[in-house]
Amino acid sequence: MGELVAAGVFAVVLPRLTSAENTAAMWCALVPLLAILVQAGLYWLAARSWVHSRPMPARIAAVYRGFRVFNVALLAAGLVGVLVWMPSTMGAAILVLAVWAFGVVEYVNYFVVRLSYPVGSWLSRVGQRRTPRLVQDIQSSEPR
Repeated sequence: MGELVAAGVFAVVLPRLTSAENTAAMWCALVPLLAILVQAGLYWLAARSWVHSRPMPARIAAVYRGFRVFNVALLAAGLVGVLVWMPSTMGAAILVLAVWAFGVVEYVNYFVVRLSYPVGSWLSRVGQRRTPRLVQDIQSSEPR
């Protein structure tokens, strides 16, 4: 069962991953998310040296082209693992699926269409379907 935690005037029931299957499902959801976030973090660290001044180095662009394909396979494998070891409790199942879905959203944000904008302008800007900076950098490194 979940653990009751008092948060101010609210009580929150936190799902517990008490079995090996529940833990396996969470790791299947978490690994793709962590891989994508680490790739994104490394991209932004490296991009400080070229953004707005020169194209992304060709070797780095090739790596990120590979990540773009690899991440889809990783997310698919993660979903298979989540479905195989789906937690039996509703709270844990929702948590695991939410973690996996967050990985999908991060993939889309970095490799498909930009989704991150300031809160005040999010609704008006997300519909513009802008190309993510990472994809722009990959495209700018390609020979013309």
